[in-house]
Amino acid sequence: MSGFERGQIYSVGVLEGTAGHDAPSTTVDSFYDFLSGFRLGGEFIYRDRLRSSLLLHHHTLDVDLKDLVAWNEELAQKVQEQPGDMIPLLEAALLRLARQLLHPTNNPDPSSSTAAEQVLPDMQVTIRSGMNLLQFRELTANTLTTLVRLPGIVINASQLSSRATELHLQCKGCRSVKTVKVPSTLGGEKAALPRRCDAPAPEGQPKECPLDPYVILHDRCRFVDQQSIKLQEAPDMVPVGELPRHMMLHAERYLTGRVTPGSRIIATGIYSTFAPNKGKNNSGAPALRQPYLRVLGIELDSSVASSPGSRVFSPEEEEEFQQLARSEGLYEKFASSVAPSIYGNLDIKKAVTCLLMGGSKKVLPDSTRLRGDINVLLLGDPGTAKSQLLKFVEKVSPISVYTSGKGSSAAGLTASVQRDPVSREFYLEGGAMVLADGGVVCIDEFDKMRDEDRVAIHEAMEQQTISIAKAGITTVLNSRTSVLAAANPVFGRFDDTKTPGENIDFQTTILSRFDLIFIIRDEHNEARDRMLAKHVMNLHIGRTEDEAVGEIDLDKMKRYIAYAKSRCAPRLSPEAAEMLSSHFVSLRKQVQQIERDNDERSSIPMTIRQLEAIIRISESLAKLTLTPTVAIHHVEEAIRLFKTSTVDAISAGNVEGMSRAELQQEIEAIEKELKRRLPIGWSTSFQSLVREMVTNQGYSQHALERCLYAMERREQVRFSGQKKVVNRIGV
Repeated sequence: MSGFERGQIYSVGVLEGTAGHDAPSTTVDSFYDFLSGFRLGGEFIYRDRLRSSLLLHHHTLDVDLKDLVAWNEELAQKVQEQPGDMIPLLEAALLRLARQLLHPTNNPDPSSSTAAEQVLPDMQVTIRSGMNLLQFRELTANTLTTLVRLPGIVINASQLSSRATELHLQCKGCRSVKTVKVPSTLGGEKAALPRRCDAPAPEGQPKECPLDPYVILHDRCRFVDQQSIKLQEAPDMVPVGELPRHMMLHAERYLTGRVTPGSRIIATGIYSTFAPNKGKNNSGAPALRQPYLRVLGIELDSSVASSPGSRVFSPEEEEEFQQLARSEGLYEKFASSVAPSIYGNLDIKKAVTCLLMGGSKKVLPDSTRLRGDINVLLLGDPGTAKSQLLKFVEKVSPISVYTSGKGSSAAGLTASVQRDPVSREFYLEGGAMVLADGGVVCIDEFDKMRDEDRVAIHEAMEQQTISIAKAGITTVLNSRTSVLAAANPVFGRFDDTKTPGENIDFQTTILSRFDLIFIIRDEHNEARDRMLAKHVMNLHIGRTEDEAVGEIDLDKMKRYIAYAKSRCAPRLSPEAAEMLSSHFVSLRKQVQQIERDNDERSSIPMTIRQLEAIIRISESLAKLTLTPTVAIHHVEEAIRLFKTSTVDAISAGNVEGMSRAELQQEIEAIEKELKRRLPIGWSTSFQSLVREMVTNQGYSQHALERCLYAMERREQVRFSGQKKVVNRIGV
């Protein structure tokens, strides 16, 4: 009965929802006991924390719910089920404890209002909780007014605005002054203004105050900061075929200014509702309200990984990863665990392993940044499992965004400017490259993108920033991502009669930004086709053999990648650097020779960027085994990978040991011979041409076929009879 003895008004909630905040003072007492008495070992945790906060003039305290559960389970249950009622009581208890700490000599009775009350502003409690995470789609009407924990990505944080907590009012009629407290819910300001003046009338005069008499004196009101944050569910939580859901968060005082767009957070708060401002037509159901989250605590997901708190690795896990790093043949094991259901293509899987690990970022003394992320381009015939590989990388990379070239615009990849419907201000919304900061962007159908959209990612791929100048907003966004792109050649599949430049319809500017370029051909090879068919059959029957199941499972790979990225940044050793530079010079010579033989510049360039690419690949190979320095064997493997990908792509199109220039001469000779042998209007069989040109005169059949193909394009010959007969039709 202590509430009645205190000499203060004690109210009892008769109807549900009418309980005053100061009613259950027993609850305040128990919160006060918890804050002042809870201790672990010999130290009073909250009392000491509060003391140090007050010394710094921070009027806030972080309360962990699991401590409250250990202290009093029933109280903790109440906080989870009715946080709207309980948090103000907890803050009242905290204020009482703070006064006690600052002025230990004063009367501890909370009803005695002393000068200390004016000195201390209201205290704020932030809640830290280990509750299960709720997804956006699990927030239903049943979870309203309870405490929830919600993970997501911040896509927009508004500027700070001020909200009045205490209004200073003056009556228009009798000039009397009054202060009113404003409830902390959204839209509570409207309810705070009284309709009638309640000041006593002066002696002997009738009271003539109009309805709605009060004017707000803004200079004397008390304000707190507030910020609205737009949270979107993480892309990996969205079911296929649905749009990601959004939630509005409302943060106050010490919780404002903590997050920036693009950061992944877990917000703890009260799921509540507010009546939105009516639009132009003031219709709308009066009882329909929009949900929002009143934030009580924000945990930053500091790791690059999307799974909550994955930056924190337990000692057992660290030990396991260290053992894995020391294990024999980890590189091969890891590469074969990349998309194990795809047969073969081991070099491409090794390249993907390097891409997932990434090299080391460097910032030079003149603040130039050198990127550490590796970009890979897969150019290949249809049906060579490029998209499947991209889908796998999206699953295994801790942060990833998958997009298709045709469905992505420049704004969708970089950033778009939106207008806030409430404040009518412009703000930036990050696109795929910004959301995948610290991860991988997989772009499928890269060749189907419009050129102007492809140019938008030039800067993101090399400088790792996105500069924006739109609608009066000039800014630079980070996009430290790797790009894994898949594309088809110009004609849908590789045409061996064309040069790589004619097959690949990309500009040199974009190609030079890819560290590794793989040309994947669908070659006809009976033994390989048999193996492939058998592999696919086994997958479909469900008889997964060893090769279809990776040695390292997906979850472990994801954690290991996050671990290696956060713990290791290898550097080149002097021997490795020496070896790299000499190899680079010889590679340049080799490419120059190929260009001279073919009498044209290669569309796939060999620039200093490619040297940096080999450095990055060697670093990523060292990072895979958590080695701090890059050794010779890492560099050798990096150069081998580079040769099997990019250098092979440059020299593609040299047929049967002939360079392109020799082939061209042979084609011209055959064409002269054909025109002499076949007058206009005559025809001959293809077989007799082969017998004449190839068997008797020693030209290659490939050259003959290319020559006929070129003449047919120029409408000098026509084939008939299923290409068995050649007719000469024009000059």
